[in-house]
Amino acid sequence: MERAILESATELFLRKGFNATSTTEIARNAGCNQALVHYYYRTKERLFEAIFQEKIKVFVGALLDVESSDLPFFERLTKRIEAHFEAIRKDSGLPLFFLSEISANPDRIDSIKSFVGDLPDRAIQQMHDELNEEMSKGTIRPTEVKDLLMTIVSMNIMGFLGAPLFKLMTRQTDEAYEAFLDHRKKENVRIVLQSLKP
Repeated sequence: MERAILESATELFLRKGFNATSTTEIARNAGCNQALVHYYYRTKERLFEAIFQEKIKVFVGALLDVESSDLPFFERLTKRIEAHFEAIRKDSGLPLFFLSEISANPDRIDSIKSFVGDLPDRAIQQMHDELNEEMSKGTIRPTEVKDLLMTIVSMNIMGFLGAPLFKLMTRQTDEAYEAFLDHRKKENVRIVLQSLKP
């Protein structure tokens, strides 16, 4: 039941946001009563933070691909870009969810910092070290890690944030757009790798 409540809340928060979702609605959607929601999570805020924490770690953690650390730099970066793209694809409402919640509740930035800990710092430091090593070898042009991250994140996000408008403008079906996303993932990788070449 605890998992059902979490899944129900995730679906509702992603679709409607924190303020427009009630614990009554979460309980009804999960097939339980409101008392069980409060039993497992105490408050709507704690339930929301559990979900937000899980999602932000997936979103940031995809850029920390430790499994491919023995691969050459460009292959390793390719895997990270693709893993980040697929993490968003799996939960395509995440970018809008994050932006909406942070815009509606700017104080959330402080709670995000507390529960993500040093994860973003580790991701940035790891990429910074790798970039410095490749720059010293002359395999990439001088590049700031923040610029690289901004390029990766913004390109990967846009395919999902802009999906409704893009499908409308290009008259693509959902199936056709899924195929386009496969293409777009490869194109994002190509653009990022090309931008790093000396």
